Amino acid sequence: MEYAPRGLLGVLTPQANTTVEPELHVLLPPGVAMINARLTSPKATIVERLLDYLRDLEGAATQFANAPVGALAFACTGASYYAGPSEEAAIVARMEAARGVPVITAGQAVRDALHALSARRIGLVSPYPDDLTRAGIAYWQALGFEVARVSGSALKDGVFHPIYAMDGLGATAALEDLDPDGLDAIVMLGTGMPTLRPILKHGRLGGAPVLSCMLALAWRSVEALTQGQADARSLEGWLGGADWRGRWAARQPGATPSDALAPDASARAAAATHP
Repeated sequence: MEYAPRGLLGVLTPQANTTVEPELHVLLPPGVAMINARLTSPKATIVERLLDYLRDLEGAATQFANAPVGALAFACTGASYYAGPSEEAAIVARMEAARGVPVITAGQAVRDALHALSARRIGLVSPYPDDLTRAGIAYWQALGFEVARVSGSALKDGVFHPIYAMDGLGATAALEDLDPDGLDAIVMLGTGMPTLRPILKHGRLGGAPVLSCMLALAWRSVEALTQGQADARSLEGWLGGADWRGRWAARQPGATPSDALAPDASARAAAATHP
């Protein structure tokens, strides 16, 4: 494929989510492309909608028809929290058997990233209301992690969706409210909260690596597409933005061509221009 010589990722995104596609366009490296389908549900409550997203995953994936996707990425964590790790794993196993390609959920991607980091004691930055935060804590505990601290973020009232209306500055403030002392890693929850700005500002907070559900999903999906090793070494370039900082900078208002370069390449270009 012209735009996907390294692989085509099929992404499944909640119906009103405005963050997944922009962040993946920054995170995915050259040679990897994505196509997106929307997870939809007519149900009245958020719990019912989230469970619909996961339990009808096969139906949602039919939107890709016969496109040559090499992996499927389920860009929703709330559904995994309410369903729990066992049901999530069973659905993923059925999907992989039926389609013959890796299926990566955001929740399982974070689990794999934490294992790669040998992290057990974690802190969470949650954009969720209390009930969904509690479900998230129970999910991570069921996977064997100790949730030592949780920082909440301020949700905006009177907007189309409180989580999706958050901005990177609010997410950064929520991250900075979390005490990192004694933590092995910090996870910024949800695929709707913008996380790239705070990750770039704080690759580590008090020594604890900072990752998000979207960063973990991109990393794990690329490794699946390229048949790479989803280990600590492969994760290293993603943490702190070493592999994608230039792409993020190039998308900011007023960006110049040099902003699209990685920090070391930008320095070399400046030195060549001003010896």
